[in-house]
Amino acid sequence: GSGKTAAYGIGLLSKLNVKNYHVQALVICPTRELADQVGKEIQRLARFTKNVKLLLLCGGKPFVRQKHSLVYGAHIIVGTPGRIQDHLRKGTLNLANIHSLVLDEADRMLDMGFYDDIINIISDIPKNRQTMLFSATFPDSIVQMSQSIQKKPLNIQVESLHSHSEIEQRFYEIGKSQRDEALMALLAHYQPESTAIFCNTKKQCEVVVTLLKKNGYYAMAIHGDLEQKVRDQVLLRFANKSCSILVATDVAARGLDIDDLQVVINYELPSEPKIHIHRIGRTGRAGKKGLALSLYTISEQHKLNAIEQVQNQPCSRDVLDSLDDNGPPSLPPMMTVCIEGGKKSKIRPGDILGALTGDIGIVGDKVGKIDIFDFFSYVALDRTIAHNVLKRLPNTKIKGRLFKVRKMGS
Repeated sequence: GSGKTAAYGIGLLSKLNVKNYHVQALVICPTRELADQVGKEIQRLARFTKNVKLLLLCGGKPFVRQKHSLVYGAHIIVGTPGRIQDHLRKGTLNLANIHSLVLDEADRMLDMGFYDDIINIISDIPKNRQTMLFSATFPDSIVQMSQSIQKKPLNIQVESLHSHSEIEQRFYEIGKSQRDEALMALLAHYQPESTAIFCNTKKQCEVVVTLLKKNGYYAMAIHGDLEQKVRDQVLLRFANKSCSILVATDVAARGLDIDDLQVVINYELPSEPKIHIHRIGRTGRAGKKGLALSLYTISEQHKLNAIEQVQNQPCSRDVLDSLDDNGPPSLPPMMTVCIEGGKKSKIRPGDILGALTGDIGIVGDKVGKIDIFDFFSYVALDRTIAHNVLKRLPNTKIKGRLFKVRKMGS
């Protein structure tokens, strides 16, 4: 919500020679999710510049397909260190014409052990270039990296948009065996429409999702063990408001950009205060109000003290007894429907909206986000009319054709 991608994306686009299909700008991100988000934002900004070609190079997608796309050239590459390295090793990517390099969330890339990969990639890029390094924190390792890859850099510090007035934080002390009970109490009291719950391990994410589903909540996990296709679908359903709760590890949620995320819950406090700042920054974005709730035990008091020190203010401590049970879990407001046809079938959002509002007679405000991919399209529908659409849409032509239709999840 800070506009960071636009800050460097507009600069990259302004320097492109669109008649030259050599790679001219490279953006390196720590995760596939962030790379995908960055790529989409730059493409959105490029709508006003003709013939700009951007390629996404990340793991989890077929290497051969990326190789074939590179044969036809690209102006901008956005990707993760591992897959970019793969293409360099196999000679399918040439960085000899790069004039702009961006390291997005550099601190996270170092935390994930990508330092050597990044240095190897940079060794293939001309020294006469502009290098932009973005980092939420500036530990010694980032300073050393900057010194090794940048010449007389201009340091710019931007105040966080996530001010204390925008995000209300509450910390609940619990007993060692109270964590699950406390989580249920928080959800029953606050009744949020959209929630991100953070755990410290992939295994704990799955345990928490099982607990939530058992108690009637629509919850899904996102972590590094999921296949890319599954991860994409989880994020899509959460963004579409057809899944109310996302349970995530910090790595998997890096770059997560969801509008109107009401609540962030720390099922467990993270190991470092800076990770806590990243977590709660998912809510209260771009001037909106947010709520961050954290569970901690007596043995985690030192983590709470560290957070207070970094935030330079005391944490608001509460007790579980102050929470009221405001009723059972409510259904997500939307349901996501998958249409087995996409860009390759020349389908556009307007075609789907026309079929829904014209042929089926659905009121337009009952239709939410429409996402079009190569072979599939996803539509968020108000839950009250979704089942009617599922019955009628398979017999309704889109672009003069009938397509198979199915619902995603419950």
